[in-house]
Amino acid sequence: MKVSVLCSSASHPVYPHLENWVKRSGAAHDVELVQKKAELSGGDVLMLISCHEIISAKDRQRYRTSLVIHASDLPEGRGWSPHIWQILEGKNDIVVSMIEAEDQVDTGAIWAQQHLVLEGHELCDEINEKLFAIELALMDEALAKVEGHMPMPQDGRTPSYYRRRMPGDSRLDPNRPIADQFDLLRVADPARFPAFFELRGHRYVVRLEKVGAADE
Repeated sequence: MKVSVLCSSASHPVYPHLENWVKRSGAAHDVELVQKKAELSGGDVLMLISCHEIISAKDRQRYRTSLVIHASDLPEGRGWSPHIWQILEGKNDIVVSMIEAEDQVDTGAIWAQQHLVLEGHELCDEINEKLFAIELALMDEALAKVEGHMPMPQDGRTPSYYRRRMPGDSRLDPNRPIADQFDLLRVADPARFPAFFELRGHRYVVRLEKVGAADE
């Protein structure tokens, strides 16, 4: 099969994982990894992974199937950064869905789902490693299902939506205990959206590092 993977930024932490997936999958398929929709060459399967461009129906018509990964139990949790919002809500079991790409965001039929299970201590890089491993597994599963697969429409639950996260969402309150804000520290990307607080007229960036178990 001819497969295209579109990821908008080479600086996104998932990108090196996609590069490895493309190399591995290239043994059985003709696979390309691009950063702009103008670079897409058409084919059998289009996978949109952290894609920031609008991919229209006309764009998708160049492929038999167009898929996107979304980390929520759809139709709940449509929108932006769903796994981050769910961690901030206190969830440690997050459904990751491979769905059909549609004009209406996150409304497509479901091809496959897996669970991202966390223990509550993982930091941003550890969360990403677990999430990206599931995303690659879903990509493998989708390729295996292309022939004759009938995806399942999303169920009739009332959809919910998450807004786009902004840099200000990483703001800490210096007057609140660390324990109360630990999940925000966990999910803050130390390179792109670091946690920060403001005190005595200055802004301070906080980057968290795990050095070992508490009983070591």
